[in-house]
Amino acid sequence: MFKAELDRRALLAAMAGLPLAACAHRMGAASTGELGVATFNIWHDAGGQWPKRLPLLVAALRGADADVIALEEVLEDAGKGMPNQAVTIARELGYPEVHFVAPDPEGAPKRFGNAIVTRLPVIEVTRRKLAPLSDYRTAIRVRVRTDRGPVDVVAVHLAWQPEAAAVRAEQIADLLAWLPRDGTPVVVMGDFNAPLDDPGLAAMGPPRFTSALAPGAAPTTLNPARGHTPRVIDHIFADSAHFAVAAAKVIGSTAVDGEYPSDHFGVAARLIRR
Repeated sequence: MFKAELDRRALLAAMAGLPLAACAHRMGAASTGELGVATFNIWHDAGGQWPKRLPLLVAALRGADADVIALEEVLEDAGKGMPNQAVTIARELGYPEVHFVAPDPEGAPKRFGNAIVTRLPVIEVTRRKLAPLSDYRTAIRVRVRTDRGPVDVVAVHLAWQPEAAAVRAEQIADLLAWLPRDGTPVVVMGDFNAPLDDPGLAAMGPPRFTSALAPGAAPTTLNPARGHTPRVIDHIFADSAHFAVAAAKVIGSTAVDGEYPSDHFGVAARLIRR
């Protein structure tokens, strides 16, 4: 078992100190047919400013008030004395569930991958190395319990090269074929490394999926202050048959004392069950 799951008691103990009113508000978010979700590429420990960036990430995610959060470029590195970054973020947020996937085997001194953290009860977790295996990309699926029934939430991070549309298409095809076919609603989110009109993302469009951020709704999810050309490449795709998008926005796009949470901005959305 991944150590974050073994640390659940510690996280639950930390949550015990939260104000009861705050806990009641958070539990209520998924008890009205509404599901809050967010995704953020946290840029591992790049830039040498992780201690400064961590509270900015936590503040942005806390402001989003999401029930389920996908994190990409998550690092744990024993050589640097760095615990899993998703575990750290979850602890700061008071979220009891942390689940992580990486190409590296469990127990390796350094692991780099994707995570899902959630305050909702978790029913099951599955992980996958996506085809083609030569690109070392992974996905993680967490099935959470809501008052309207289970929902599958998937975090993914796809091939980065602009010319790699065919690789992204293969990764998405492998991802979709891997998902359960039991009728459970699904939300897929993460860093797709491509805009909505990329041919590699065609399978994530209508009629099966709806992008939470409509085309043109945001100028970029890449941070121009970190040298990126503005593009929207971080996405939340909701199962169209089961969800309507109530609201969506970019988060973490403001610098504090000259520092940003990441070289990406996050995306947050409120989804309503149909």
